Amino acid sequence: MSTQTSPARLIRSFVRRRGRLTAAQKDALETLWPIYGLDPKVTFDPKIIFGRKAALIIEIGFGNGGNLLENAAQNPQNNYLGIEVHEPGIGHLMNRLANREIGNVRIFRDDAIAILRDAIGDGSVERINLFFPDPWPKKRHHKRRLVSPDFADLISRKLQSGGCFHAATDWEEYAIDITRTLENYDRLGSITNSESRQELIAQRSLTRFEQRGLALGHTVRDIIFMKR
Repeated sequence: MSTQTSPARLIRSFVRRRGRLTAAQKDALETLWPIYGLDPKVTFDPKIIFGRKAALIIEIGFGNGGNLLENAAQNPQNNYLGIEVHEPGIGHLMNRLANREIGNVRIFRDDAIAILRDAIGDGSVERINLFFPDPWPKKRHHKRRLVSPDFADLISRKLQSGGCFHAATDWEEYAIDITRTLENYDRLGSITNSESRQELIAQRSLTRFEQRGLALGHTVRDIIFMKR
């Protein structure tokens, strides 16, 4: 039987853990998913989904959704798409979106690689954010890291000209690995302009993963590349 999953995705960059759902999160997954959730089998057309044409910003692995929520609230002129597999985090975010009546966010509950590859149009994204992904610190697990040469090729196709990929991590070795991977891809160039960098970094909210890293004395690195 044929499958649309590429061989490269047999090694995933995440472990799908169901986690313990609170009653509120479970209720959100049942009642709010029709409002905020998207079906990966249905063509993603931002103009239809959001009812308008606007800049599209994607956040991969948004956790509990704090950064995504605040960005969407502060920038109602933009369309935001979150991709996450952790159900408690998805339920938590949808409840907060509903409570604050924020309507410019939609969510995919699926593998980010599959969504980017199959659902997102080429040249359609203004920014792709990846904040504090699993660093898979053990050497034998490095193959599970999301940022790879194939990933660099994928995001370069999905970003519009001048669009940005913004990653942040408190794992120094992973930061170096991400930087080297992206530097080797000629369609992407590192943003060195301090004003532009600081503007993008300022838009990133402090996450619980970042707080944990800082508490351990880790240095947080922001890696920002632009599509040439």
